[in-house]
Amino acid sequence: MARETRKTAILGDLQNLSATMELNKELLPNLEPFRLQLTGIVTQTVDTSKQLAAMRAGKQELSKQVRQFLTEGQRMADVIRTAVRAHFGPESEKIAEFGLQPFRGRKVKAAPLKPTPTTPPVPAGPATPTE
Repeated sequence: MARETRKTAILGDLQNLSATMELNKELLPNLEPFRLQLTGIVTQTVDTSKQLAAMRAGKQELSKQVRQFLTEGQRMADVIRTAVRAHFGPESEKIAEFGLQPFRGRKVKAAPLKPTPTTPPVPAGPATPTE
């Protein structure tokens, strides 16, 4: 029989083998220590899988709590930064320490360049043949 590679398939195979060994333990008395060892391994694997599933659920809950705390933290940071801007003023360079951009005035647009006056081209008169 080919070896299974998926965890659940391997566990199912081990459980089936353990159950079969349990039913036939009178016929295979010399394999009793191995049967007991396999039964212990299967039991430990099932228990550990249950713990892992519980931890995954706990991890999801903790991840949800972390997201909530981060959202609350961002809201509190917004409140604090607004209060800092109100306290120091929007033009104070001190607010840059708090991650805020101080108002430094509007940039003056560059004046458009005036085109240089060009002299209109002299219209060429009718061409006169020279003799």
